[in-house]
Amino acid sequence: MKNNILKSREFLQIFDLVSTEGIKSKGKYEFQGMNAWHDFDGYTCWLSYKDLTVTLLFHGKLGVEYENVDTFDEFYKKINALIALS
Repeated sequence: MKNNILKSREFLQIFDLVSTEGIKSKGKYEFQGMNAWHDFDGYTCWLSYKDLTVTLLFHGKLGVEYENVDTFDEFYKKINALIALS
């Protein structure tokens, strides 16, 4: 799985982008097909794109779950492009 190429910092950078540039609806922010939300205290954050969900936990731990490898590849390309623009 490729998620070891990206670090928690990059996922947090994307989380910040989606939550600051996105439109908030029903407790989630949406930006360019990605959603971002967090629990009440902010210790757990989530990013989602289609059938993929990234869980960002306190102390830099993360988990990536997806059903379709193509979705992960699309997400990976999308976030790398957004990071490059930052």
